[in-house]
Amino acid sequence: MLKQRLRRPWPWSRFAGVSLAAGLSAAIAGCGPADESPVPPAETTLAEQQSPLLTQVTSFGSNPGNLQMFRHVPSGMPANAPLVVVMHGCTQRAAGMEGAGWSNAADVYKFYVLYPQQQSGNNMTSCFNWFEPGDINRDRGEALSIKQMVDTMKATYSIDPSRVFVVGFSAGGYMVPAMLASYPDVFSAGAIHSGGPYRCAESMNAGFSCMSPGVNRTPAAWGDLVRSAYPGYAGPRPRVSIWHGTSDYTVNVMNLTEAMEQWTNVHGIDQTPDTVETVGGFPRKVYRDGAGRALVETWELTGMGHGVAMDAQFQFPGGTGTAACGSVGAYLNDVNLCSVYHQAQFFGITGGGGGPTGDTTPPTVNVTAPANGATVSGTVNVTADAADAVGVTRVEFLVNGEVVSTDTQAPYAFAWNSAAVSNGRHTLGARAFDAAGNQATDNDTVVTVSNSGGPPAPVTVQFASILADDGYLKANADGSGAALGFMTNLALGRGTDGKYNRSFLSFDTSSLPDGATVTRAFLTVGYSSGSGDPWSTPVGNSLVIDVKTGTFNAANTEVADWAAAATASRVAVIDRFSAGTKNSADFSGAGLSAINKTGKTQLRLGFAQAQTATQYLFVRDGANAVLTVVYTP
Repeated sequence: MLKQRLRRPWPWSRFAGVSLAAGLSAAIAGCGPADESPVPPAETTLAEQQSPLLTQVTSFGSNPGNLQMFRHVPSGMPANAPLVVVMHGCTQRAAGMEGAGWSNAADVYKFYVLYPQQQSGNNMTSCFNWFEPGDINRDRGEALSIKQMVDTMKATYSIDPSRVFVVGFSAGGYMVPAMLASYPDVFSAGAIHSGGPYRCAESMNAGFSCMSPGVNRTPAAWGDLVRSAYPGYAGPRPRVSIWHGTSDYTVNVMNLTEAMEQWTNVHGIDQTPDTVETVGGFPRKVYRDGAGRALVETWELTGMGHGVAMDAQFQFPGGTGTAACGSVGAYLNDVNLCSVYHQAQFFGITGGGGGPTGDTTPPTVNVTAPANGATVSGTVNVTADAADAVGVTRVEFLVNGEVVSTDTQAPYAFAWNSAAVSNGRHTLGARAFDAAGNQATDNDTVVTVSNSGGPPAPVTVQFASILADDGYLKANADGSGAALGFMTNLALGRGTDGKYNRSFLSFDTSSLPDGATVTRAFLTVGYSSGSGDPWSTPVGNSLVIDVKTGTFNAANTEVADWAAAATASRVAVIDRFSAGTKNSADFSGAGLSAINKTGKTQLRLGFAQAQTATQYLFVRDGANAVLTVVYTP
């Protein structure tokens, strides 16, 4: 049956002066740059859009969401196979995500793939309606249609009900938590790619703020939204893998943090990662329960924009022929990392090519040489022991969390050229994989590299702000009417006089060597007091930092500094905090270059968006404000 409801027109007035395609692209998550994936015309036929690997299913229940259903069934399927539901982004069809490699992976590891597809009659840019309450709640709208598709697959094929998973990109990525929250009795795990937390928005307009700058809530508040989706449910909750490009300007990467906070809270674990490592050049963090089970993981795709991470040269282990990760296309970014493979590993369905083994026990692994605490130089023989009841398929060796070598046969070893790193302390590790895709990492061997003439070790220095030079100014939003504020702690936000505040911190960074290369810098500030909630109006506010080589004016803080030009603007942000201390994000390259090696460096802090009511934050200055700089001589 068709969906009987009226879709509101898009707010075209927001996009006056831009093309129709660009307006649609800006309108909702997943649209991205207009020239990457133009809006498909309504009359485009499925045959022109779909992959030959996909088959349409035309009957799958009452279908209150008016969606379409496609499936991929590999040959030679075993009994009790897994099922993966894959959801596309805006302006895409099912084939858009099929191209990421899910059907190829299914052929190797023997699982079924279900591809829901949106229709332009439901959403003008073919987005799943992740912001509509009628589509994201249990047994309603699009959520129910997708669940009915799962039921149809179960009725047609031999599917293990304990191994049903859901993944999605962008708008599909926002629908993933809707399915996990609404149907924890159906899905065992999910992967959110460039999406966000459940019920981040419940209207189209709120969707804009959710996408960017993002919505900040406490982990408990986010968790309550999930728990309210199926009141009374007391069973296990799905595990969640969260992926996001750090340069995603369509869906702010803040959504990764908020989704992590939501699902760690749902699982009753904290927001401190138990494993922090680099895989394929990208940071991966794992959040485990007391038994060591990975319940939530995050992948920060450094420098990647709005898209799905893939690797066109990657061959699925255990496969034959051309079982590649996928192919480059709209929103499919070749960053030499196959997200499909790692998400399938997280689900536990990469069972060596012969189908899932049912093994969920990870192997054991231990770096055996060199010894922890050893001093090494030149070429070093690094060895590891690894064992597993099913069998170890490979061992990866890591230096400082980065994979540098792989060995597939015991004894596991590689020759490490220690001269490739700087003198000083470095961490050696090993990661073992078994035939079922389980993995374990040993990453606690620290050695000191000492090579004659080798690169110098990085140096970390900290600078406290100069209390006499610190201060804050208040002015109109355009910078006019500026006046000096009090000099006891620093005010940020909007005062009772309706003026906005900018605060200044000065640091004497002249002790940095003239020839030093600054590789990292961040600011630590301490909470003093506040009034109202300056972080929430506008929603998802944050502090931004400008850097001045020297000071904004020749003298100490002056009224003209409020809107004076910076050497580098918005070099880092400081996310919400209401007690203790908080580190900023690492400074951008421009921010690093602006740090003065011959005199003072001054930072200007202000909220990214002006508050709509009286609400402000006081932060501590002087010894309580610290600029940390890492450099190589």
